[in-house]
Amino acid sequence: MFRRALFAAVVAMTAQGGGAADVPAQASRGLLLVTNKGDQTLGIIDPALGKQVATVKESGITGHEVIASPDGKTAYVPIYGNSGVGKPGTDGQTLDVIDIASRRRVATIDFGQAERPHCPQFGPDGKLYVSTEITNSITVIDPATHKVLGKVPTDQPESHMFAITKDGKRAFTSNVHPGSVSAIDLVARKVLATIPISPYSQRIALSVDDRRAFTADQNEPRLAVIDTATNKVERFVALPGSAYGTAPTPDGRFLVMALPTLNKVGVLDLQSMQLTRTFDVPKAPQEVLVRPDGLFAYVSCDASAKVAAIDLRAWKVERLIDAGPMADGLAWAAAKP
Repeated sequence: MFRRALFAAVVAMTAQGGGAADVPAQASRGLLLVTNKGDQTLGIIDPALGKQVATVKESGITGHEVIASPDGKTAYVPIYGNSGVGKPGTDGQTLDVIDIASRRRVATIDFGQAERPHCPQFGPDGKLYVSTEITNSITVIDPATHKVLGKVPTDQPESHMFAITKDGKRAFTSNVHPGSVSAIDLVARKVLATIPISPYSQRIALSVDDRRAFTADQNEPRLAVIDTATNKVERFVALPGSAYGTAPTPDGRFLVMALPTLNKVGVLDLQSMQLTRTFDVPKAPQEVLVRPDGLFAYVSCDASAKVAAIDLRAWKVERLIDAGPMADGLAWAAAKP
């Protein structure tokens, strides 16, 4: 599943309250995937049941992120290593391919050298893109053959997370300790601009219309808003605490943000650029995934082995779902009719 491409098929939400409009029954069908770093497993959560229904052991130590194929059948887990970004530890060089229905690993793709592969994304071209930190690049993979097709440079170290525009022509990487964002032409495979943010920044998301990119300053409690037409910081939005993972709602009205230093999730109104709501969640919220139908946001809570399910119609934490230890990366595996 290309995290953001799925949003294109989503129904609109009402403009004032952000509640969902009439939603096709199939829109909510699917499974939530979570990488459990503490026991090196991929967790499979049935959100309707509100429980983790299966785990699949990874081939190495440790997968941080996950993506599902557009047909919802296959999960891809890059094996990053046992350290945090920029810290000493093992350097992963593989990516696990997991059949979701049978709950088993069916292949492992080897990058051929130590890479610390981290963030996987599907582009609209059907190719799988994976950030490969050690070589300052994004590696392109053919998911049908499991072959590495080439690399796209980021020109910066620690290109940890990235997002791809809907047309597949550009990517924006968050480069952690350089504290920058690389704006990349994916067609020409070259960096268009390096955008300075702060000495230390994390995570990145694109607005639904691809006009803005959002990344969180880790030195000051503020969010950088980047104009993707000019590749410059448009503004900084002050926050009550440092942000981490972020994701827009499908109507483009709100940005849901993990606020790990506060153990909260915040909602930023993208029209007023004001924080309009916060929710208490378990300790250390990390990644945010907004479901394709826009009805729920899921937030992994690393220190508590929980995933918080937030109802975006009622604006409340609907339930806490037990996951594995150090729950982190999230992906949605869409069910097909």
